Amino acid sequence: MPVQMHDGRVDWVDYAKGFCIVFVVMMHSVLGVEAAAGQTGWMNHVVEFARPFRMPDFFMISGLFLANVIDRDWRTYLDRKVVHFFYFYLLWTAIQFAFKAPGFIAEQGVAGVVHAYLMSFIEPFGTLWFIYLLPIFFVFIKLTKRVPWPVLWLIGAAMEISHVETGWMIPDEFAARFIYVYTGYIAARYIFAVTAWAQARPQLGMAALVVWGIVNGLMVKAGVAALPFYSLALGLVGAAAVATIASLLSLHDVFKPLRYCGRNSIVIYLAFFLPMAASRAVLLKTHIITDIGTISVLVTAAGVIGALIVYWAVRGTFLKFLFERPAIFWLVPKKEKSAEKKPEFTLQPAE
Repeated sequence: MPVQMHDGRVDWVDYAKGFCIVFVVMMHSVLGVEAAAGQTGWMNHVVEFARPFRMPDFFMISGLFLANVIDRDWRTYLDRKVVHFFYFYLLWTAIQFAFKAPGFIAEQGVAGVVHAYLMSFIEPFGTLWFIYLLPIFFVFIKLTKRVPWPVLWLIGAAMEISHVETGWMIPDEFAARFIYVYTGYIAARYIFAVTAWAQARPQLGMAALVVWGIVNGLMVKAGVAALPFYSLALGLVGAAAVATIASLLSLHDVFKPLRYCGRNSIVIYLAFFLPMAASRAVLLKTHIITDIGTISVLVTAAGVIGALIVYWAVRGTFLKFLFERPAIFWLVPKKEKSAEKKPEFTLQPAE
């Protein structure tokens, strides 16, 4: 069965990224609402169900197309896989600080704000840690590409199982997430084979997903999902399950808004914090709606849709640099990029 694609992008990959970015926004929205309200709502159960696979799948998808570009020269590779993400990290860290500075100054003074901003260069700020960590993974994998993959995979598994806790985000998250990026990198063809199998046998795929959902839910309810070995198994199987769900959704492409969210997942990831925080404040202060779960759903929707509205408003204007890296910050000029030889494996990453 041919892979469904639009504009050179693999549909199920965009569906998977859309699925995950909505769950990421949901997590921040639900936990933020519950912390502000001092109550727990019914959406907390959904967040906890997704916890074992939410970030593992995002990282696995991030490594899925790495084999296409890993053999490029260092200059091109760094431009695509490092400078690209650091540009957005630095820009949006500054934007988030600008919005939060008044509160920080009131609590810590100007010196405290300056210190916090400088610390953001070595300790990721707020929700932006994902795009800070990705370039580190990409550079590490290129540097170690001659190391036999079973060795690195076992090291990654051991790090995840160890649940490293140094108190610093980068080493802790590197240890917890490397296995998923690396699995996406080395097992890309097998992951595509699984999604093709599910699309060819949708009923069996659905049955497998039901079994996975029951097992994942039982493990979460039993309180063992975050324990060593369980977390690794549930992360890997859950990532495969999300890929399977995405492949089935892409068969008929009936949830196009979700695919659109995946296509623009970095837009949502960068900008959801402001509409999320604003809608949370309004809903909690007006008391028009009192159910915490319902408020959480509305805040999640506001975060996703609000981020896209910001994107739609600025594209085509001088503010497009918020979501599009200007040519001045490229290591490889645009004309050189367009002239690059296309990779042998022509499926393109959803970025």
